[in-house]
Amino acid sequence: MSWKRRIPLWIVPAAALMVAAAALVLFRFANRQPVILKGAVIVKDTDSRKQLPIAEVIVTETHGLADVGKSDASGLFSLKLHRGVRRGEAINLQFRHPDYAPLDLHEYAGDKLYIVELLPKAPKKVADPNQPAVRVSNVRVRYTIKAMTVANIGSAVKTFQIENKGNVPCRGHYPCSPDGKWKAAVDSASLDAGVGNEFRNARASCIAGPCPFTRIDTDQFSQGGRLVSVSARAWSDTATFLLEAEVIRPMVSDVLHESYPVIFGETLNFTAPPGSEGVSIEADINGETIIFPLGPNLFLSWATCSGRVESDQTTVYNCELKPGYQFR
Repeated sequence: MSWKRRIPLWIVPAAALMVAAAALVLFRFANRQPVILKGAVIVKDTDSRKQLPIAEVIVTETHGLADVGKSDASGLFSLKLHRGVRRGEAINLQFRHPDYAPLDLHEYAGDKLYIVELLPKAPKKVADPNQPAVRVSNVRVRYTIKAMTVANIGSAVKTFQIENKGNVPCRGHYPCSPDGKWKAAVDSASLDAGVGNEFRNARASCIAGPCPFTRIDTDQFSQGGRLVSVSARAWSDTATFLLEAEVIRPMVSDVLHESYPVIFGETLNFTAPPGSEGVSIEADINGETIIFPLGPNLFLSWATCSGRVESDQTTVYNCELKPGYQFR
């Protein structure tokens, strides 16, 4: 075989290898997961207990490497970098909120949690030293939860007899005793609690006659409900049964709950469970007990309040005293 005819034998496998390598690179590039930056924006304060989350902070990557993001009620922000941006690449993040000083963060894209602290723009108001502080003490949180309660209306009673003659052979004529030997009789009774009512603790028993030779055939009473019934059998002489139950009316009512907030310096924090209504704060103001409904605007005359709803629908409240007030 000549030299010219040997060349294609080397070129073909080399070209196939190069094509396969290029395809592998393209496949890896197409399936590379984008880098997602995650972090939280909080208030800058030397006391970690006062580093509250900040919502509605606009987060921007100034080099155009990601879409604009925004922090949620818990301060969380998530920024997905565009495909092609690699870990370790320099990024420049801007954080903007009208109530806080702007902040630029020079970082590198990577798998880390970015904690951003913003400084409030407005200086904290100071109380007039010539005016005595109003004392706020004995603070309690009040709210209502809808709960299912029951009202006991009374009881219902019904007797019924199963008439039968004992010691009569059954001879296969239904109904018979459980062993099939003696002739038996079957009877039933039922109760209706009425519209909107239910039976609780329903029970049925033999109360007179040869009770050892009786049994309950069908139990449609022990689970309760509006309608209850029972079917029984007797295979000796006549027996008397009693069907009895308590009658209740289920209803939804508001149950008042009270709790105590946690106070750090000039701020108080508390949570309200899902479904809570009528959240208010009861406090002693200069010794006088007053109830302050928060309302949808979270307004208090002596504090500035904010709230956020967690993923489990729990509401987290934070209230900071206004100038001229003091916790005692």
